[in-house]
Formats: sequence, structure tokens, C-alpha cells
Amino acid sequence: MSKERLYLYDTTLRDGQQTQGVQFSTAEKKQITQALDDLGIDYIEGGWPGANPTDSAFFDQAPKTRATMTAFGMTKRAGRSAENDEVLAAVLNAGTSAVCLVGKSHDYHVTAALEISLEENLENIRASIAHVVQQGREALYDAEHFFDGYKANPQYALAACQAALSAGARWVVLCDTNGGAMPSEVKAIVEAVIDAGIPGENLGIHTHNDTENAVACSLAAIEAGARQVQGTLNGLGERCGNANLTTLIPTLLLKEPYASQFDIGVSPDALSGLTKLSRMLDDILNRVPTKQAPYVGASAFAHKAGLHASAILKDPSTYEHIAPELVGNARIIPMSNQAGQSNLRKRLMDAGLEVEKGDPALARILDKIKEREAEGYSYDTAQASFELLARSELGQAPEFFEVKRYKVTVERRKNKYNRMVSLSEAVVVVKVDGEKRLSVSESMDETGSDRGPVNALAKALAKDLGRYSEIIDDMRLVDFKVRITQGGTEAVTRVIIDCEDGKGRRWSTVGVSANIIDASFDALLDAMRWKLIRDSGAAQ
Repeated sequence: MSKERLYLYDTTLRDGQQTQGVQFSTAEKKQITQALDDLGIDYIEGGWPGANPTDSAFFDQAPKTRATMTAFGMTKRAGRSAENDEVLAAVLNAGTSAVCLVGKSHDYHVTAALEISLEENLENIRASIAHVVQQGREALYDAEHFFDGYKANPQYALAACQAALSAGARWVVLCDTNGGAMPSEVKAIVEAVIDAGIPGENLGIHTHNDTENAVACSLAAIEAGARQVQGTLNGLGERCGNANLTTLIPTLLLKEPYASQFDIGVSPDALSGLTKLSRMLDDILNRVPTKQAPYVGASAFAHKAGLHASAILKDPSTYEHIAPELVGNARIIPMSNQAGQSNLRKRLMDAGLEVEKGDPALARILDKIKEREAEGYSYDTAQASFELLARSELGQAPEFFEVKRYKVTVERRKNKYNRMVSLSEAVVVVKVDGEKRLSVSESMDETGSDRGPVNALAKALAKDLGRYSEIIDDMRLVDFKVRITQGGTEAVTRVIIDCEDGKGRRWSTVGVSANIIDASFDALLDAMRWKLIRDSGAAQ
């Protein structure tokens, strides 16, 4: 049985850029475009030419792609022809093989927002789409506010779509612009649109996530017959975001009935790079990845309860809906004071530590974890610190270097521009191979910005570790979280540090102290020691 083609349309670079706090550079847009093309996306919407300098520059430099590069714009304005509308001209001048134009399909928006007649709006849609087709481009019509419009006036909403289709649009995209539609009504309305004479092979769906239903609404539209689905990586988008392609793609490829019914153009090999792609986007945006994100989140395949871990050891499908490696993710058995020996042995195996069932060291490790968590430590997410604790109890923790002392000073003063600035300086003395080494570093970066005392401490610690310095050169701190675990004068600070290296590995460590700098230093020490164990051969 041959599969139907379902087309993927990515609007990360346009609709995703409307996320509060998100602004892509031209170089970043090119990087994301290449990654989307490698994934197997069919259409890549690069932005709105003429709307801002970055989008215009991107289309001037857009890389060649297998995917259909698409420029976004709006239908012509009332009172002028499509040929003489400079906004529409800017979109066509981008030279893309496809053009997507947004137009009104809700009668209220036509009369209240555009302040034109309903028929004039239909003519704007017809003339604009016809002009795009006459230029030899593939035309798409985004029917803005379609579902609200259909519920208010179904005849007019359908007329707007039919105007675009009759003018030559390849795709009529039904947009849930406000994100308030429910999956059941999306399915019913899409079925009604097809019954009214607009073929499913010409229908797309574009949903927003204001009720956390964007993915569900997209799947409902596909089940009803739509054959193009639009969305963004990691669910970026205005307000609560768009349909998340990072969730939709593996669902369509791995879940029934979609897997048997549709070809989406994404290969299993490409799918295995999905987690890396998701985290690449977060890295570009300097955002911390959402740990609970379906499929690609760091906690998506984490099994904390002892009962779960015991079953996972026997058969992963007992508590996993897919194998994590299919999307490039990994299984995690976190350690906490809820852990049993099944969790512990599985986590030790993952770290390359073979411990026989019943070994007395297992009970010692569990007791140590519970004791330290009572002090404020948390090994639930700090997997690397857990491994170091276990290695210490097993006598398998090499001492690469010894910290003899450290000092951090923070100075606040006026600079030459008479502005108050702060500067931190750290001094660290370590003993490596029997030799003491003193390193000094400050918190000022290459741009002249102060990065704080922990940054100065991290740089000083990594500055001179003798023969180990080269191993940690590609290590960098990517996230830093602080929590006060007790109140009042007994307050204890817990610091969680996430690090990454050139091999794409990410690991977390924890430090606890009444002093935030001391807690940070403990977490930094663990991070470096874990990296050294992994890359010096000590883990063998």
C-alpha cells in the first residue's frame, strides 16, 4: 500500500521570530535553514522581505536548498492593483520559488480592521494570488482567523478560500490565528471545507498553542484530510507559540495511524538528529532547553521511581513509548532519595561501572545519597556528581589535582566614563603531579562586560592544570541555577551547573554550601573531574 504525501512547512524563521525575546541574525537564519533542509522539511519560510533589514538580507544571501524556499507577505492593499503594490513587490523581489500571502477570512476583521467591503477583500485575495502565479511562483494563501471566521460566517470564510484556489493557489492554509480552537472542531471544520469543494490535497493547517492544543489540532486537521502542516521548531511563535514540529515530526513518523498512512520526507537517519537540532536552536537563542519537552527533552526518557527503573531493566517498553535513540535522545535513570538498588545498578551501568547485585557498596552509595540530599544536595538532575560520588565509594575516583586554596574578590568602582562597574578577580592554587600552580583570572570578557565571580573562578581553575589543561579546553558552562533550600539564618544554597563540550556531551553537577561562591566552586570541581574521567581514559 503506497503512502500519501504529507508536506511539512516550517515557519521558525518568520513566525518563530515573533516570539518575545527572539531575534535571529542573518547568519543564524542561514544556519537554521541548513539544519531544516538536512532534516527533510518541504517548505522553509524565510521571513517577510522588506519588513525588516534582517529578513531582506537573508533572502539576498539565502543558501540553496532542496526545500522550497518561501517568502511571506500579505495580499495587496485596497485601492491599488497587485502590480502597483510596493509591499507585495518586495515579497516577489525576494526571488523565491514560493510565496505565501496572508489575507483575511473572518468577515469581522475585514470590516473592522481593514475597513473595506467583504467583496473588495475577496478581490484583493484573487488579484494577489493571480499576480503571484503569473510571475511563475507557487502561491500559498494563509487564511487568517479562519476557524473563528468559519464559526461566525462559514459562507464568507469559504468564499475567501475559494477565491485563492480559483486564482491558482497551490495551498490554502487554514489558520487558527488566536489559538483557541479545539481539536474536535478543527477536525469537523476541515471536513466541512473539503465537502464544500476545496480538496484536501490543497489544504494546509497552521495552529497556535494558546490552549496547549496546537499539535492536537494539527493532527486533527491531518486526520480530516489536510495534507500540509505548518509549525516551528521547539514550538516558537507569538504568545504561546505555534504547533511544535519537534513534536509533530516524530509523532507522524513513529505513531499510528500516521506512520503507515503518510510519507513526510524525513528519513529515520534524519530523525535521529532531532534532539541535536532542537538543542542547537536553544543554543542559538541562548535559552535553556525545556527538560520536559516531548521526545527531545532531557527528562523525556528519565525514570526516577525504583519500580519504573526495575521494569526498564527488563524491558524498556514498559515505561517508554518509543526507543529514545530514534530521536537522538538517551535514557536517564536519575538518582535521588527515592532510589532503590535497581535504579542504582542501572545508573552505574550507564556510567560504565559494573557492580554485582548484593554488593555492600550499593547500600553505602544509597545511604550516602540520602545523607547528602538531607544536607541540600540533589542528584535527581546532577548525574555527573552522582557518578563521582559512586566512584568515590567504589574506590574508582582518580585524584587528578588537589585544590589547596582559592580566593575571590569583587570590586565596585567608577570607570573612566564615570559609570559604576563591578569586576571580580579569582585566585586558585592547585597541586598537579606534585607541583603547586597558581592561576589568576578576572570576570571581564572580551567585550568589556562583567561576567561575575563564578565566571572568574571557573576561568582561574581551568587556566593551568598541567597535562590536564588540554582535555578541558573545549568545556564550557551553559547554564547556572541557584536555589535556597532552607530559609532564615539556616539558609543553604544549592548550585546546579550544566556544562557542554566539543563532542556535544552535556552534564550536570551540584554544589551545596551556605556560601554561594563555595557551592559554585564545588559544582565546578565536579564538572571538571567528570570531564577528565571521561576523556583521560580513567573511565575504562
